[in-house]
Amino acid sequence: MSTKLPIYSIALLSATALAYEILLVRLFAIIQWHHYAYMVISLALLGYGASGTFLAFTLKPLLANFRLAILANMTLFGLSTLTCFLIAQSIPFNPDEVAFDARQWRNLVVMYLTLSLPFFFVANAIGLALANARENLSRVYAADLIGAGTGSLAIILLLFTVFPLSALQWLSVLGIGAALIAAWETRLRSHTGWLLLTVLIAVVMLIPGDWLRLSPSPYKDLSQTLRITGTRILEQRTSPLGLISVIESPRVPLRHAPGLSLNATNEPPEQLGIFIDGNGPSVINRVLKETSSLDYLNQLTSALPYHLGNPNHILIPGSGGGSDVLQALQLGTGQVDAVELNPQIIDLVKQHYGDFAGDIYNNDRVQIISAEVRGFLHNQQQRYDLIQLPLLDSFSASSTGLDYLYTLEAFEQYLQHLTPDGMLAINRWVKMPPRDTLKVFATVTNVLERQGLTDIPYRLALIRGWQTSTLLVKNSRFSLEELAAIRRFSEQRSFDLGYLPDMTPTEANRFNILPKAYFYQGALQLLGGKQQQFLNDYKFNLQPATDNQPYFFHFFRWKSLPEILKLYGQGGVPLIDTGYLVMTATLIQAIVVSLVLVLLPLLLLKRKTRNTDNQPHPGRVFVYFGALGLAFLFTEIAFIQKLTLFLHHPLYAVAVSLAAFLLFAGLGSGWSRHLSSKTNISGPIGAAVLLCLLYLFTLDFIFAQLIHLPDIARILISIILIAPLAFCLGMPFPIGLEQLAQHAPEWLPWAWGINGCASVISAVLATLLAIHFGFNTVLIIAMILYVIAAINFPLITGKEEDETLQSI
Repeated sequence: MSTKLPIYSIALLSATALAYEILLVRLFAIIQWHHYAYMVISLALLGYGASGTFLAFTLKPLLANFRLAILANMTLFGLSTLTCFLIAQSIPFNPDEVAFDARQWRNLVVMYLTLSLPFFFVANAIGLALANARENLSRVYAADLIGAGTGSLAIILLLFTVFPLSALQWLSVLGIGAALIAAWETRLRSHTGWLLLTVLIAVVMLIPGDWLRLSPSPYKDLSQTLRITGTRILEQRTSPLGLISVIESPRVPLRHAPGLSLNATNEPPEQLGIFIDGNGPSVINRVLKETSSLDYLNQLTSALPYHLGNPNHILIPGSGGGSDVLQALQLGTGQVDAVELNPQIIDLVKQHYGDFAGDIYNNDRVQIISAEVRGFLHNQQQRYDLIQLPLLDSFSASSTGLDYLYTLEAFEQYLQHLTPDGMLAINRWVKMPPRDTLKVFATVTNVLERQGLTDIPYRLALIRGWQTSTLLVKNSRFSLEELAAIRRFSEQRSFDLGYLPDMTPTEANRFNILPKAYFYQGALQLLGGKQQQFLNDYKFNLQPATDNQPYFFHFFRWKSLPEILKLYGQGGVPLIDTGYLVMTATLIQAIVVSLVLVLLPLLLLKRKTRNTDNQPHPGRVFVYFGALGLAFLFTEIAFIQKLTLFLHHPLYAVAVSLAAFLLFAGLGSGWSRHLSSKTNISGPIGAAVLLCLLYLFTLDFIFAQLIHLPDIARILISIILIAPLAFCLGMPFPIGLEQLAQHAPEWLPWAWGINGCASVISAVLATLLAIHFGFNTVLIIAMILYVIAAINFPLITGKEEDETLQSI
């Protein structure tokens, strides 16, 4: 191996860069919101496209000073990872004003430009290494992919042990450390250079902790709560699932009781708030010996199912701080299975604040399980008298975030785990115009219709308070006694009936009066014969979510946007699905900026190669590398979605998918050097397409048969399934680069930039396609894109192309 081939430094640099990308998503989820995190990172990654343009203009002089150029870019990447984030988080940005205030777009653009710098520097370093490698190009690209795969796994493990800003500090050190390794690999003899890199590492490591503080948006729930006099953070814990903050407010006590009846006479006890990434709260109640301190739990809409009988066995997903468990213990009579995804929350309530919470998670009647609820149910034969879905949103719940808790398949699973007379209770926030509640109602009726039931109206009951609603779904018909109990419960607490089988219009809209009885009218429409027409005409998207399109919180409809915009200044801002709108705007911006970054260097290349033979065909180069960039991420994102349910945990799905795809693609890239650029590219692409097609029809069946296996077995099966596909997908890109390197090396930066821009676009585009058409469609489009790439290979024109075509 040539001593000037920076294999190990490129691997470390790529690992750091991928870890930085994932870490930025976490950081911006804390200081902003999850969907804005993905938007900012997507546009920041345009630094890769800008790098292609920069290298197209400067490749020759940079290669002449290769050692200095690559060391400088690696060092600048390491330094900018930390400094650019600290600058970006200080830029004032209010996402709720994006649709109305041009200043927010200006601030957003400044944020983009700031965050794009680290990616620009790392892309420069990798691009230079590829251009300099020539005959060893596939080995450098393999190091890039293997390093990235390792980094994606390492950052998830790191976030279990250190806080996000500390992790960022470590990544800054590793970035400069990559420059140190590159100095050794390229035989740097300058003592000054070695000393400078060492000093920079020491400086970054010794930055005072007071300088490294997160600045969350003042509009986040935690920021608003901390403005209350005397409120303070008791402790914080971190993991890839979120930053947990526990707060107390001794001077102005927390009183979190969503859905509390206005007739309630007893206030909640002392509470501690739990915020995840600044969102929330859920609460830990102080449990005293006086039973009256918890009487408020009987005054919530969620208390309804306990007044229709005494459920013997209860399941509570997303138990959080334990309020719903307390309610079950107070009002129910049997065993409670509490399922919580985040083990750190369990530890807080069970151990650290156990005395405060009355040791509810140590109660003999409570079994606390750390799991994702659907994964838990897959391995359970137990039938429940009541499954109580609290006001539960997944950690990525937004218009553009996956949520498998409220899909058709999820509700089918819940109902299958009920006893013959068991009930499913679904609690949602009341929003106006109605969205969440009616979407759940539409989903449940669809599930019951798919079961072939003819008495659906007699199995449903809906009530609402001023803030929350509770929908009951029974595995049999409600009896007359139960209907009377529902009316009595609601009357005593001034809750309104939203739907009962024998309800009359005069019973709706009595206490929390709305202009019309929207919930009752909507329920009747969804149970009538014109359900689809109602869904088509409604101002918000109420179509049931599915596992293939798991976007329950996507309510946006383009036809309603003009009407909502007219309401600005009259309380219309909350009606706008800003996550979806900003995702769409991000895609448009990414496409426009990418085209500028890609087409600009093309003009220069055309002038340089105007009179040369065997020059690349611009159209083929553009389509080939663009299609590969789009297709690779489309495939990766589709597999993350598929694995989320199989591995029972979104974190496992992301870690396994990213690591396996990148590691095995890296191995495929390294092996591709055995295939010359004249080799027909249809081999690896054809194999990849066939595997995708096979998985499209068999993966769900395979997962259904093996989902009962232990975690480690399912992880190994996932890796085995990904390995051959990723190995094939790792070959086309380096094969294309090697063909350019042999015949027109000055085109390498342009190809590098095209692939980078396409990768940026693909992340946003895949999400929008999945929202509207599902992840299976995303995978089908990926296969089509790989076929298009194969058709556009070889990339050269002229005499060499004729020879290549004859060899195929």
